[in-house]
Amino acid sequence: MAEGDPGTDQRQNEEIEAMAAIYGDEWCVVDDCAKIFCIRVNDTAKNPKWTLCLQVLLPNEYPSTAPPIYQLNAPWLRGQERMDLSNSLEEIYIQNIGESILYLWVEKVREFLIQKSQMAEPEPETTKKTEEEDVECEEDLALACDSESPVKALETDISENKTETEELPPIDHGIPITDRRSTFQAHLAPVVCLQQESEDLKGLKMMYSRLHNL
Repeated sequence: MAEGDPGTDQRQNEEIEAMAAIYGDEWCVVDDCAKIFCIRVNDTAKNPKWTLCLQVLLPNEYPSTAPPIYQLNAPWLRGQERMDLSNSLEEIYIQNIGESILYLWVEKVREFLIQKSQMAEPEPETTKKTEEEDVECEEDLALACDSESPVKALETDISENKTETEELPPIDHGIPITDRRSTFQAHLAPVVCLQQESEDLKGLKMMYSRLHNL
């Protein structure tokens, strides 16, 4: 960046010092050498509803013959609202060419936010989304804490179906098929729960055990 006029540099430095003194921690130095600064502007001092970040770059010609290069950062600021606010800042510059205007810009942004908060508009979507996600997470956590474990739930289902599993379904035995020294036989039973399947398998194992001992 080319060196500016000594008088212009002094005016810029004085304005920067004044902004830091007025806004304190809200005023942030992004790049001192490049003269890039940022300020966080809220609609109110307590419990702000709307917040916007105004970033400015001071060219060497500012404030004598050129305006600051600015950027408005807010996820909710778009469309006509962004255009209206930008037009307001540019109008301030036109009305004050050759003068320091950062303070006027910041207060214009604050005025814009205050007017917006008084219009009873819904809060920014990002804030609402975060709150909804937090509620959903809390509900999921509460549900997980209150719910029984899968093992316990399975045991409950088995105990409730105990009367049903006391009567095991009949097992149909297929025709044995012998291939060389091995004999194969199919067995079919209509089961409706895991407990019935377990009991039928036990019965088949006992049957094969008796056959093996013959």
